[in-house]
Parts: sequence; structure tokens; C-alpha cells
Amino acid sequence: MSLSHAYGHPPAHDHAVRLLNRALDLGYDLLDTAALYGFGVNEELIGEAVGHRRREFTLASKCGMQGVDGKRVIDGRPETLRRTLEDSLRRLRTDVIDLYYLHRWDKQVPIEESVGALAEMVRAGKVRAIGLSEVSADTLRRAHAIHPIAAVQNEYSPWSRNVELGVLEATRALGTALVAFSPLARGFLAGAIRSADQLVEGDIRRSMPRFQGPNLAANLALLARFETLAAEAGCAPAQLSLAWVLARGPHVVAIPGTTSQVHLDENFGAGRVAIDTDLIAAIDSLFTPEAVAGPRYPAATQAEIDTEDFAPSGGN
Repeated sequence: MSLSHAYGHPPAHDHAVRLLNRALDLGYDLLDTAALYGFGVNEELIGEAVGHRRREFTLASKCGMQGVDGKRVIDGRPETLRRTLEDSLRRLRTDVIDLYYLHRWDKQVPIEESVGALAEMVRAGKVRAIGLSEVSADTLRRAHAIHPIAAVQNEYSPWSRNVELGVLEATRALGTALVAFSPLARGFLAGAIRSADQLVEGDIRRSMPRFQGPNLAANLALLARFETLAAEAGCAPAQLSLAWVLARGPHVVAIPGTTSQVHLDENFGAGRVAIDTDLIAAIDSLFTPEAVAGPRYPAATQAEIDTEDFAPSGGN
């Protein structure tokens, strides 16, 4: 996502191509994109940059939320999903997508109808497995009754723990992978944001309450304590955040994004970080729902998603 969409100015095309190839060289084996990212530009980038290495990675993309006339639109109607798939296959330069998510549940369309359309794509051989994004445990179970759901992609990091209200356990019980997006808290737990002034025009974090005013100041105090824990553990804060996510269960997968080769290499090293129960407990007690200041999304965006949420008095 960060190579083409929503985090301010994307990197130069040649840099992005080199970064994707470096990821595969290191051993990353899952690339996650969406029709939404850059309104198709990110899928085109992946097709051009690493399409010739297609057998080396699992390819995931998403439908149900895309750009229409320059605006983001949620549309889960079967005919729209089928059209989006054909466009994505063309841009990705492939004849099959390994994991195809419904990016958002369109609440105007029963989840069973949208998942039914995805199931048809599997039967047609154009998609190997299907997933959902930003959904609740109840919606997951409804969808799973129509067709096996291979993965649920929800935000999960020490400061965004909504999945612990139901989805973490539901995915474990159903044999579904939980794919944690923003496992570095949108760069915050890597120490990338110290001031709101760092967020340029077009960066989605400018509208997110946790990065604003008093909320940001309170969260920076949490970050300082988290950085101390990382130093004591002998690793980078980003690595500690990723190690914490991966320790939540064998079915949990993390998909950190970056535009930096240094961070790409650093993130890959998180798999070698030893994290014991005492350290996990310390992180858990630091980032309680009450301690994190501000909700994940502004109200309008929150209304679009289906994930469980903590009580308003909490930080999540």
C-alpha cells in the first residue's frame, strides 16, 4: 500500500521495483495489494516489477473497495466484484490470484452474496482462496458457512487490539489465518512519527485521531516506554512490535509495509527476535485499550467497517 497509496508521496517507480525484488531476494513470500491502492497503480507495479517471479510468492489482492471517478467507493455487488477481478488479473499480469479478499463488507449487500461471488471465482480457477478484511467474528462465521474463508485481514498491533474481542479466537477455531495489517501501528511503533507536522498532504494518518493533538502527545509517552522495552530486549522497536504480533498464535501472519530497504531488512529480522512471556505481559499492560489515546479511525470511516470495537471510554 505504501508504495502507491495513502501515505503521502509514494517513492519513485524504479525504487519501488528494486524494493519488491529485494523483498523476494530476502525471502518474503507474501505480497499484499488491492484494486484500491493507487486506484490500480499498485497492482500494475507488482505485475511489472515481479510478475516474472510469480512462482516465488503468494499473491494477495482485494476487491469490493476501489477508485471510481477519483473517489473511493465500497461496492460488494457480485457483478462489480467480477469486473474488478478481471481488471486486477490484467494489471497483475497473471491468470490466478492466490488469495482474494473482500476489502470491505458492503453493508448494502448481504455478506453471503459477496462471498458467493468470490466462491464462483474459485470454482472458475481464477482465485485459489478467499478472504475478508475488517470484519467481525459474526460476519466471518456467516461467510465461512458459504465458502471456507482462508484468511481475515484486520488491523492488529500492540496499540490496536480489537481482534482480541472475537476475531482472534474465531479465526483460530475455524482454521482461518489472521493477517495483521499495520502491525507497526502505521509506522508509529517504529518511531516514524514524532510530530503531526511530519504528515504531508495526502497522508491518511492526518485524519486519524491517534495522530492528532493531545492524543499524539499521550501516545508518544507510551512509545517512549515501548522503545525502552525494545532496547532491553536488544532489538529495534519495529522488530519488537512484529515479534509481539507473531507471538499471538501460529495462525497469525504480519504484513508490514515500507518504502525503505533498511526497514525492509529490519522487519525481516523480526522472526529471529526472542520474546518471552514476561515481555509479552509488559507490552500487554502498556498498551491497554484505556491507555491508547484516540480511536483507530475518524467516525465516518469507523461506520464503514464491521470489526468489534472497545467501549467508547477506552482508547480503541
